[in-house]
Amino acid sequence: MTEPGKRRDPAHRSRLLLTDALTTGTHGLRSRRGRTFLTAIGIAIGIASMVAVLGISSSSRADLIAEIDELGTNLLQVRPGSDVLGEGAKLPEEAPAMIRRIGPVDNASSVSTLDTDVRRNRFVENTNGLDVLATEPQLLTTLDAAISHGRFLDAGTATLPTVVLGSVAAERLGIIDLRGGPTVEIAGRIFAVIGILHPLPLNPDIDRSVLIGNVAAEQFLGAEIIPTAIYLRADPDAVEAVRRVLSRTVNPANPNEVEVSRPSDALEARARVDENLQNLLLGLGGVALLVGGVGIANVMIISVLERRGEIGLRRSLGATRRHVAVQFVLESASLATLGGLIGSGLGAAVTYAYAEQQGWRVDIPIAALGAGVVAALVLGAFAGLYPALRAARLDPADAVRPA
Repeated sequence: MTEPGKRRDPAHRSRLLLTDALTTGTHGLRSRRGRTFLTAIGIAIGIASMVAVLGISSSSRADLIAEIDELGTNLLQVRPGSDVLGEGAKLPEEAPAMIRRIGPVDNASSVSTLDTDVRRNRFVENTNGLDVLATEPQLLTTLDAAISHGRFLDAGTATLPTVVLGSVAAERLGIIDLRGGPTVEIAGRIFAVIGILHPLPLNPDIDRSVLIGNVAAEQFLGAEIIPTAIYLRADPDAVEAVRRVLSRTVNPANPNEVEVSRPSDALEARARVDENLQNLLLGLGGVALLVGGVGIANVMIISVLERRGEIGLRRSLGATRRHVAVQFVLESASLATLGGLIGSGLGAAVTYAYAEQQGWRVDIPIAALGAGVVAALVLGAFAGLYPALRAARLDPADAVRPA
């Protein structure tokens, strides 16, 4: 027995082993499983929402980057701008040939919008909002496009009354394949459909167009071929250099009347918008996580009040205040970690299901799963700190006294 005024021998001090701490820290959870599950769900919802936001955003961005890489970032587009009076300008007829003289330019092709409309036949009044574009055979190579059915214009068919349909144009005209030799009517003349293009994500204008050869447009429609857009592929390492000289090359006298754009910029801008939306949704997930933390704190305070007798008995048997505090902090952290594990799994499942539904590449950041569990653990430890200190401050005699 320790004499009054003397410190207890360290060898006889009450100690709490790690295994004992874990056992006592999870005893309350195991004995109240219903309450444990419902409380963990609060944390799980917050973690699941944050993991799902990161996973869905990452999957969308991965699919977008793959699409950009596949379509290429070296495609440039030249269109007429406005003159000093604000009126529409025109591209010079020799502009395509001038562009092809630029060293790093691999391919270039122009399209000219014709002032006419296209119908399935003479009995159909609806023009479907489609454009008729006169173009060159090299447009297919320049856009790196693919043919869904048939073939594209070449040196021979570009001089004949034949057309190639964009994917949207074919759908609106009700032509799904080339069986039966489908035809369309342009300005009262019949043109045979010889090909249908695959969708072009970077060039929706082409998707909504009917393409005819320049020579055929002049010969059969009496059209004047004036370029309304020029597409070009440049050396990937020289895209910006080519972009800087295009305006002066196309129209040396009035370079300000030329607009140069890169279609892939629209996809990259969409990626930036997705990132901003991700930050917003993460903030909302953080609010849900905070609400879950408050729920854990409330449950732990109730648990302390319900287990006053247990706390008093442990203190009477030699448990120190630190031991009691550790017990309740571990219980709170374990409860939150359980919610974090459930939430991470649920968030991953939501990401996978949504990405599969959208046809995206599934990309679930492993770091996000680990961060979700760690965040729950830290939040649980903080949420249980006040209830743990409150339990540690209970006087053993008062704790075991009947209420």
